[in-house]
Amino acid sequence: MKDLKDVNTSKRGLYEKDSSETARSFLVQTDRNWGVELRGIHPVDVQDRTETQFSKIFFIWFSANTNVLSFSTGTLGPVAFGLGLRDSCLTILFFNLLCAIPPAYFTTWGPKLGLRQLCASRYTFGYHGVIIPGLFSLIGGVGFCILSSILGGQSLATVGNISCTVGIVITSVITLLVSFCGLKVLSWYERLAWIPLLATFIIATAVSGNHFIDTPRILTFGATIAGFTMTWAASSSDYTAYFHPGVSSWRIFLYSYLGLNIPIIAVQCLGAAAAISAPSVPDWDAGYAGGNVGGLIDAMLHPVGGFGKFLMVLVSFSVTGSSAPTMYSLCMALQTVAPPLVVVPRYLISVFATAVILPLSIVGQHKFYATLSNFLGLIGYWAGAWVSALIVEHLYFRKGDFMLYDTQYWNVPSKLPLGAAALGASTLSFALVIPSMDQVWYTGPIARKTGDIGFEVAIAVTALLYVPLRHIEKRWRGV
Repeated sequence: MKDLKDVNTSKRGLYEKDSSETARSFLVQTDRNWGVELRGIHPVDVQDRTETQFSKIFFIWFSANTNVLSFSTGTLGPVAFGLGLRDSCLTILFFNLLCAIPPAYFTTWGPKLGLRQLCASRYTFGYHGVIIPGLFSLIGGVGFCILSSILGGQSLATVGNISCTVGIVITSVITLLVSFCGLKVLSWYERLAWIPLLATFIIATAVSGNHFIDTPRILTFGATIAGFTMTWAASSSDYTAYFHPGVSSWRIFLYSYLGLNIPIIAVQCLGAAAAISAPSVPDWDAGYAGGNVGGLIDAMLHPVGGFGKFLMVLVSFSVTGSSAPTMYSLCMALQTVAPPLVVVPRYLISVFATAVILPLSIVGQHKFYATLSNFLGLIGYWAGAWVSALIVEHLYFRKGDFMLYDTQYWNVPSKLPLGAAALGASTLSFALVIPSMDQVWYTGPIARKTGDIGFEVAIAVTALLYVPLRHIEKRWRGV
């Protein structure tokens, strides 16, 4: 068993683990002179939680969701599910208001525990059990990065004589540079990244708003919205672990809740309106051919002439605002899934992740809509089960008291829950989740009568099963 001294989370402790004096010196200088964050999933000690610019979390969420991926998710309402504008916007509104609660709530854990989100999940799913939701988080993060890279490539390809593949490479490299540096640079970047894209969408709406129409149809894509919004919960406290522990939890929650909902609801509704209107506007319809979201936005900007091409460059780079924090959290997820990687500097994992995401983006660029709808439809269900187990553990078994999390044991398996209760409840819930799904690719027997309630079933059934299973686990294991 590893000595508990090894859980020292100070930077000095991290550096001392490197046996090479040269390498250690390089890491120190990288941190001090270049501002590159070295810390991975090691907890942030109380004395190191000194950040007091709490509004940073608002801008991280705001920029991460003010981008073309939010726009394209909104287009799924009419394109994939046949909704009209009213029904698309109402679904976007109410499901986002609900699904933004867990990621906003979990950001309040960072200042109190100093733990990254998946590491905090070890206190529910166990040291080894958290590998399962960690893998889902990895798949989700890689998927979002791929989708963002494709959209960035599409948008950049509309500007000049370059291919979508070249555009994907350019946007991926920019994402790597931001995520490589870590939370300090990421926070600075996210404070500014939303401005040009918000301006672009305002201009596009102003010059093309007379073409927007309503085509009423009734279906639901609420589970797809859940897959977009709620899955941010798996990385929430990653961005607040350095915040001062004395900050009001309500303050952090409200910053996060507004930072998520304002851009997601507005941009997704704009996407739905544009997709519904495209068939009636020849220029838009031509740009949107084959599901080219970048081409649709470019066509909307044609009235402003050459300035529209400049705005499309900003649109293409907007995906970095979403991909960079996702890439940052991918590093944390990978270290949680594969604990030996905790000794690898975080930024090197960013390079590895980019090497994986880039070719997958290039290969998947021609099947964007099928990939987007199938992907978002799936990941929302597991997110519901995972969130449910964490909240029941925290509010019921730990009475909402952060003092009941002994963070010195964050990497000591015998001092953490086994995780059988959380994994069992989450897995068993899918006996009802699967027949309750209603997606483009599958409709279950329950969903045929009720509509898609798989997301809600995942939350409710996991919570009901977790309570008795966790009592049994605690009585048997004592933790």
